[in-house]
Amino acid sequence: MAVVPDLRTLLRLRDFRHLLTVRLLSQAADGVFQVGLATYVVFSPEKQATAAEIASAMAVLLLPYSLIGPFAGVFLDRWRRRQVFLFGNLLRVVLTAITALLIFADTPDWLFYVAALCVTAVNRFVLAGLSAALPRVVDGDRLVVANALSPTAGTLAATAGGGLALAVRIGGWDSDAAVLLLGALLYLASALSTLRIPVDLLGPEERGVRERSVGESLGATARGLISGIRHLAEPVRRPAARALAGMTLMRFCYGALTVTVLMLCRYAWSTTEEQGLALLGVAVGLSGAGFFVAAVITPWATRRFGASGWITACAGAAAVLVPALGLPFARGPMMAAAVVLGVVTQGAKIATDTVVQALVTDRFRGRVFSVYDVLFNIAFVGAAALSALVLPEDGRSVPLVLGVALVYVAVAVLTGGKRKPRAHVVGRTP
Repeated sequence: MAVVPDLRTLLRLRDFRHLLTVRLLSQAADGVFQVGLATYVVFSPEKQATAAEIASAMAVLLLPYSLIGPFAGVFLDRWRRRQVFLFGNLLRVVLTAITALLIFADTPDWLFYVAALCVTAVNRFVLAGLSAALPRVVDGDRLVVANALSPTAGTLAATAGGGLALAVRIGGWDSDAAVLLLGALLYLASALSTLRIPVDLLGPEERGVRERSVGESLGATARGLISGIRHLAEPVRRPAARALAGMTLMRFCYGALTVTVLMLCRYAWSTTEEQGLALLGVAVGLSGAGFFVAAVITPWATRRFGASGWITACAGAAAVLVPALGLPFARGPMMAAAVVLGVVTQGAKIATDTVVQALVTDRFRGRVFSVYDVLFNIAFVGAAALSALVLPEDGRSVPLVLGVALVYVAVAVLTGGKRKPRAHVVGRTP
């Protein structure tokens, strides 16, 4: 395969390796921090977590991605990106340490959430900067391979960081604060690794950067998002708009069921904190396995059914299997449901990405994907908020599961009601 030599060449590039190291350490720290936050909110023995508290934790983790993400580029095109990585990670060291100290101290929960929100807000700038800096260390011929390698490696690093945090929490340190301090050490390592990169290597170019004021640039970004939405409303783009709407609803379902599983692991299926954490780790691992299966079968499925047809099939399968497996609220069937959710959610997302890339004009594509990112994360947070209103303490809610199944039916009708000719559907993952 041509990808393998390109991959080997990439790893021989010193500047690419240094940038990749910054990403791996930073996202590993993110994984540790996210698990530390989740275990403190949900599994701390001194806390009896409610669905509302879980929803608050999810908002802390995801809202910065939704609200700050589209506007981060305005500043990343003005600040030296290497310095963003250095000072951003150093700032996260301090903020994470403060968050850990707040666990030790008898402070109000809102203060803890504010500190954690600051950590994840800085994270949006670092991740966006890593993507923006990549073309500065890789030539155009290998940029596609680099774009595939770097985010995937970062996701694996975050997963490994989360696994490390769970292992430490269960097997050694009986302290969520200690887990957060481990994350702070990884953020420090990421900051120090940036010192091997020349200050000006990662850009941006100086000329043209300050043609607009910050206010004008932010306004232009907001107008760009609106123009992206208008672009989606054009008749020829409506299959992409339907796919985006369907994916947003499926992400909503995934969020609601995630909170359900968290509550089941914490209260219904376990008698100790360690047992609940272990069950949550199994559920997350099985959902991840479903993501992997989706990556394997979706190229074939989109060739067979078309991208829109595959989204419809995923939603239809979920509409049947979620209540069948979920309504008993038993551990085994629900773990099987975690695999199903991983397959259908990621399979639909890959297909949605494909439809959007195929139907959206290139000059609008970035703006549309920014809208996509906002919808994707707000849907998850909104699902957590709704779950907080309807879930009992043990997570067993028949109305919620049936409601989610009806949403999946609505997605199947939405995406299957009208079919675009197969010419626009490509059978590959982006």
